[in-house]
Amino acid sequence: MKSKLRMEILEKIKAYYQQNMRQNTTFVKGKSKINYAGRVFDEKEMVNLVDCALDFWLTFGEYSKKFEKGLAEYLGVRYALLVNSGSSANLLAFFALTSSLLKERQIKRGDEVISVACGFPTTIAPIVQYGAVPVFIDVELTHCNVDITQLEKALSSKTKAVMLAHTLGNPFDIEKVKVFCDTHNLWLIEDNCDALGSEYQGKKTGTFGDIGTSSFYPPHHLTMGEGGAVYTNNPLLKKILLSLRDWGRDCWCESGVDNTCGCRFAQSFGSLPKGYDHKYVYSHFGFNLKATDMQAAIGVAQLEKLPIFTAKRIANFNKLYVGLQDVKYLQFMQPQKDSIPSWFGFLITLSNDAPFSRNEIVEFLEANGIQTRNLFGGNMLRHPAFIGLENGKDYRVVGTLENTDKIMCDSFWVGVYPGMQEEAICFMVAKIREFVESFC
Repeated sequence: MKSKLRMEILEKIKAYYQQNMRQNTTFVKGKSKINYAGRVFDEKEMVNLVDCALDFWLTFGEYSKKFEKGLAEYLGVRYALLVNSGSSANLLAFFALTSSLLKERQIKRGDEVISVACGFPTTIAPIVQYGAVPVFIDVELTHCNVDITQLEKALSSKTKAVMLAHTLGNPFDIEKVKVFCDTHNLWLIEDNCDALGSEYQGKKTGTFGDIGTSSFYPPHHLTMGEGGAVYTNNPLLKKILLSLRDWGRDCWCESGVDNTCGCRFAQSFGSLPKGYDHKYVYSHFGFNLKATDMQAAIGVAQLEKLPIFTAKRIANFNKLYVGLQDVKYLQFMQPQKDSIPSWFGFLITLSNDAPFSRNEIVEFLEANGIQTRNLFGGNMLRHPAFIGLENGKDYRVVGTLENTDKIMCDSFWVGVYPGMQEEAICFMVAKIREFVESFC
């Protein structure tokens, strides 16, 4: 009876989606808003969500296991851990490298981590929050990623790691960054939050470094509403990541499971009494960054669609590029050599001789229903968060960050997400051309 009732409920969820939730993809010029991103889903996500809710298992569970296994297989890595956001994934990835289990490679307060100021704050926030020192180098404008010629200049005796994001899905020059890290025995964290599905030299981004991270916030390549992941091939890092994600505990038992190791009351830890319950032994000062099983249920359905989403993002990017490549005063981000980007957005940078400002073209597009975004924080050093921090002590800058400031002042991007229709792309092309040609 219970199984029959469950099937009836799930069938009704499918019918509810068809009657009430089907996404309207019709585009009407002058009326439809073109969002820079959005959720793309069908009845499968809703059925999974309700199926999970019927069990009322709200924390890590069967859907979480299935998602972690599926994501690891998709990426081609040994371990993937589900967390509650991409920001938490970055926090977890960095703090894993501060574990004493890493011995001489442990990042300590005052150690330096090379990154860029151009991008989203949570790539660098964990470095500052821990008390390490971010060292900022410039980006180059062709791919809008880290300028690899600045890496050696940023190196010091205190350098322990490099933490970089793939800008809007476009891989940075991973080969050269990896050579730099391997030569100097540095950790590499790949912030893959905007690049899930991108490939470099035939391999998925996020899998070249010691740890990769993803975000599943609605605008991203797949969504759980909120959610994220960390992944690695290193068993020791996996052990540390799991501990830090789950309160810092030493035990690796899953929720609701006891005595996986078979010696729960027979071990010695620190100065605790011998046989202290292993479920309550803490080897790190950790967090609680787990996602819910209901989020994972949505993610399982989304993961199946990821190859289709990726193909659509690439196709949408290419349509915009073909439609705009000859437009005066506009410069476009080029794919990294040997890469197939799963684009997060279409970045446009104004040439130095443009007779209009970034804000002027953006305001025109927004007035015509075309949503735009800056490249996140532009130059993070210019934000209020850095007020009170001291250059040379709390952070260090190499060079002038001239290109970072250029992107901050003169760049913006429009969407390429898989729910975007060809009519919307054609409309964007037409409006951008209309604005620019009014100055020619």
